[in-house]
Amino acid sequence: MKVDLFNFNLPEELIAQTPLTERTASRLMVLDKQTGDFKHEQFRNIIDYLQADDCLILNDTRVLPARLFGVKEDTGAQIEVLLLKQVENDVWETLAKPAKRVKVGTIITFGDGRLKAKCISEGDHGGRHFEFSYDGIFYEVLDLLGEMPLPHYIKEQLDDKERYQTVFARERGSAAAPTAGLHFTKELLEEIKQKGVHVAFITLHVGLGTFRPVSAESVEDHDMHAEFYQMTQETADLLNRVKADGGRIISVGTTSTRTLETIASGHDGQFQETSGWTDIFIYPGYEFKAINGMLTNFHLPKSTLMMLISALAGREHVLKAYEEAVKERYRFFSFGDAMLII
Repeated sequence: MKVDLFNFNLPEELIAQTPLTERTASRLMVLDKQTGDFKHEQFRNIIDYLQADDCLILNDTRVLPARLFGVKEDTGAQIEVLLLKQVENDVWETLAKPAKRVKVGTIITFGDGRLKAKCISEGDHGGRHFEFSYDGIFYEVLDLLGEMPLPHYIKEQLDDKERYQTVFARERGSAAAPTAGLHFTKELLEEIKQKGVHVAFITLHVGLGTFRPVSAESVEDHDMHAEFYQMTQETADLLNRVKADGGRIISVGTTSTRTLETIASGHDGQFQETSGWTDIFIYPGYEFKAINGMLTNFHLPKSTLMMLISALAGREHVLKAYEEAVKERYRFFSFGDAMLII
């Protein structure tokens, strides 16, 4: 299957650079996955499309302010370090820029010196392992000195770090936000619960690979990145009960979808308490075992995310809906508008 089949024309000015003041003020396109019909809505009206005994699944990962700017202790050269994954204790896998200035033994100082990093190994494509030293608690220091690792297509600085967090974010570990969840407020989630809709959480720590372009010509040749996930027994029991009672499981975001499908695929369509790493790649031809619908934002042309939603709603239906979204000037990507596929 050719990657070019998932291409579409996207004017650059439709890429949202800043979040709206009100989270629920985004637009919402509702796409019927069977017929391809769509409706234009406001996000706050999503409650009208949810039914009692449905289960809304959200990703409660919390984004680390993982972008650090420091200087080499010996030369004063400016270095950017992006935290990717904690390897052990104070050792992190990172991307350094410019990487050619960072060799094994290089020491970088951040801020007022409360945080230092020593390079202990070099990897490919700017990858470096650093061992950090600091005064106090690492995550508190990171909150003070770090910036949010916004996607490369967002050029504006973010005034409020919390605006790149969901209101239910709690499990630290992501290099990017699960952006479909950014539209919810605590008040809207409470209204949804009052309607009889179950709301539950899973965790998938989003890696920067989610923004990596597909360089292969054929979909089947793409090498998917791996991300850490976990599900509690409480969530597993609820999902199994909803499924047995005929309720719909509606995932919020591609991250929640990939987590649920990974777990269901490994347990005969059922759910259980588990954790691990997933590199599941969902594209047309995939048979869904966990979800009945999903909420997502509008994605990059030829991306793995476009392929995932095309697997759920059909490529032709998705491309037709995206053509309409461009025509109607929907806002795209992380801070953009939303699509509900049911």
